[in-house]
Amino acid sequence: MTSVDLAAAVDRFSDAGLLAAGKVNLIALDAIVARLGARWALRRDQIHDHVDRTIQRRLGAEGYHLRISETDFLICQPGLGLFSGQATCLQILRDILTYFIGDASQADDYVHQVTKVGASEIQGSRVRASEVERGERMEREASAPARPPRTVDPWTPFVASDGRALRVGCSLEPVIELKGFGRIGFRLARRALVADTGAALTGAMARQLSRMDILQIDLATVARGIDRLKAAESDERPPSLIVPVSFTSLSSQRGRREIAHLLMEARGLVRRGVICEIGDVEGVPQGVMLQAVSLIRPYCLFVVARLDPGPPAAAILSQLKRSGVQALSVECPQRLSDAAFQRWMQTMIEAGRRVVRSTLIYRVASPRHAALAAAFGATHVSFNEKGGGLR
Repeated sequence: MTSVDLAAAVDRFSDAGLLAAGKVNLIALDAIVARLGARWALRRDQIHDHVDRTIQRRLGAEGYHLRISETDFLICQPGLGLFSGQATCLQILRDILTYFIGDASQADDYVHQVTKVGASEIQGSRVRASEVERGERMEREASAPARPPRTVDPWTPFVASDGRALRVGCSLEPVIELKGFGRIGFRLARRALVADTGAALTGAMARQLSRMDILQIDLATVARGIDRLKAAESDERPPSLIVPVSFTSLSSQRGRREIAHLLMEARGLVRRGVICEIGDVEGVPQGVMLQAVSLIRPYCLFVVARLDPGPPAAAILSQLKRSGVQALSVECPQRLSDAAFQRWMQTMIEAGRRVVRSTLIYRVASPRHAALAAAFGATHVSFNEKGGGLR
């Protein structure tokens, strides 16, 4: 650091108590510089502005930050614990890398805990994501109030407001990232059934339920998924879990509170984080959607909007643009020929590109259809029960 003004600004990060407690961290943009090459100089100012906004949005009232070079940013979060502060920095850098280069895999290499702030240099040690995850979980458990053991019984089966007894089931469906054809985790594929007959509720039938019934189904789904993850035989935690919830549930304070608690519980069972998938978004005003996404975002790795399988209307795409969602998902119609699948896929991907960069296609019929989906620009798929793929 050669600038006198910069050296003075850095002074507030040099408090011995803050450094000893691990409250000061550094994130670096080297991965973006390496990917952009000569284009870095052209986009540098735009990237700096975006990074400033991203950091400020994620920091609490007590947090502050400072850019100290072309690629390095100091972040101080006095109100957070050692590991929760580092987890926030990791997530900030992952969001930034995903936004600019579409790949957050190098984020773990460019977050450092600052141990010394001197007049001409800053010293630190690399943050290890695996240690941060364990430490953050211990911090959460230590600070969380004692709660009675949770079971799924309070949520399913239940009597709906129309008098029918409903029950909820769900399965862990592997989700494949098409770029490397590797599993990124699971989605909770759910079914709501009439308990007496076993008949499944269609999407249209579910939307006719009361607000409380829909919340009951959402809570039962997440609870079932958590129990299935806990019962899984594998010793290795999956990278992520896609959790479906209805916008109706997120629109109430009670719904957000209950869902957020379950999302935090689910987050402790996966390595990277929980992806919240919001359904029934048709007709939701852009500002209202942005508010709901902003409130649930701190508990999630990403937020996805789920669309109906039919061609999305222009109004729906318009309301989702700049609403805070980072991807779209849709379930593939079944028993399509190759030609029909290609027509449907082209329509969905072209529509999705107006809003987001990533599109998740669920229950494709085969690896061949997955390859076709990748060719059109889909980023992730899951397979139907007969489709094969990674399990």
